This record gives sequence, structure tokens and C-alpha cells, in this order.
Amino acid sequence: MQKDFEKKVLDIVRQIPYGKVTTYGEIARVCGISSSARMVGWVLSRNADIDLPFHRVVNRFGALSGKHHFETPSLMKELLLGEGITFQNDTVELSKYLWHPDDENY
Repeated sequence: MQKDFEKKVLDIVRQIPYGKVTTYGEIARVCGISSSARMVGWVLSRNADIDLPFHRVVNRFGALSGKHHFETPSLMKELLLGEGITFQNDTVELSKYLWHPDDENY
């Protein structure tokens, strides 16, 4: 179960489009365990050495709760700004940039 969940999480992160973000909770929901947003975060931190767009995963409010896993505390925001994503009060504007993974693919 754990390896299957981990594979699904990484597959979803791999597909987050440029200029979009998704949340830990959205990923958990699509993986079938909607109450496991923290487990998604654990999977991402455990696989930080893989070349995936982890910077596109934010918390349910659009805050950059994973920024401490990047080389510098500002790198996550810099990467998102580089993709044209804007912020309001230091959070991503989810109404503009939230990507919902397709349940059918997982």
C-alpha cells in the first residue's frame, strides 16, 4: 500500500503543469486517502532528490509550507514567480493557479 501511494503521489507531482500548483490535500484525495495530506508531504520530503516540480505543491491555503526543504527559504517562491504565479499576502492565489488532478488517471 505504501509504495503504491508513494508512486501515485510522485506521478501526480510529475504532471502538475507549468504555471499551476496543487495542494497536498488534492494529491491525497486523488490517491484515495483524503485525510493524508501530511503523508503526501512525507513522500515529497523523502524523495527530494528526484527531479520533479515539488515547488508546485502548496498547502490548502496556498502557503509555501514546504519551503524549508529547498536550498534556500526563498527558492520555492522564486521558482513559482519564475513561472508567472502571483502571490497575495505571501500565499499563492489558488483561485487563479490551482490545478486539480484528474481522479480517473489514478
